[in-house]
Amino acid sequence: MKKHPFIFGFLIMIFLCIFFAICLWVIGYSGQFNTLMPGGEKVVVVKIDGLITDADPVIEKLDKIKNNADVKAVVLRIDSPGGSVAPSQEIYEELIKLREKKTIVASFGSVAASGGYYIASAAHKIIANPGSITGSIGVIIEFANIEELIGKIGLKSVVIKSGRYKDILSPTRELESAERGLIQGVIDSIHSQFIDAVALGRDMEREKIAAIADGRIFSGEQAKEHGLVDELGNLPDAIKIAAEIAGIDGEPKVIYPAKEKPSIFEFFLEGSVKEIQQVIFKNIFKAEYILNSKVTAK
Repeated sequence: MKKHPFIFGFLIMIFLCIFFAICLWVIGYSGQFNTLMPGGEKVVVVKIDGLITDADPVIEKLDKIKNNADVKAVVLRIDSPGGSVAPSQEIYEELIKLREKKTIVASFGSVAASGGYYIASAAHKIIANPGSITGSIGVIIEFANIEELIGKIGLKSVVIKSGRYKDILSPTRELESAERGLIQGVIDSIHSQFIDAVALGRDMEREKIAAIADGRIFSGEQAKEHGLVDELGNLPDAIKIAAEIAGIDGEPKVIYPAKEKPSIFEFFLEGSVKEIQQVIFKNIFKAEYILNSKVTAK
């Protein structure tokens, strides 16, 4: 290396550049993470976005909150059309346990329907925007029947099964009446569980919930009229209400959910894409300017 100081210096520069880039990656994204540091009375915002297919990430967050004495309230920021039954039930059950220790307020974004409302009903209070879409208290199973289609293209389905109902909901044949009754029984059972959960969480008469639990949707304003929502407002309103219920004096410390930290590869890829977009935009703008100048000159 002493014989080749230029190569040595070049390698040092590469190392420093890589180290600097990693520091930028860490600093740039670590600031997005809000850890539950001790001290002060806190309100934690937990987001539930998109289809509900996995309860584990939400339950892990709730477990961290459960035994943290500094956290006085939880605001569930829900923006979900619903999803699978079991994950919705798992989150609901954890919230029912948690609300013995913490104040829970649900805040609706654009939509909090079906499984999204199932989860929200475990909160002490529900706050929705006037135009939030909610409700859809019901259960549905859908499947497509392609028997005629595969017949037209000359295909035939062959099934070997261990029992009469093992291929129930097969897309290659019609649903038998006995099978339809079996599926309807499952739907009715889950629907009844949904109604029970909402009635318990909202502390409302079951009959009142059952009367509107036919899958219909409501605006936030309509839902308030039916008792499915407590107040109309946005996320800051929900945070304020949660702090008041929890007895927090003054301005609460609000802990927002951490954004997902990308890999170093994704970090550099995102930066590269932005650079390319800027170069393309500048070149297009420059070309358009030159073309317009020529046209004007004529």
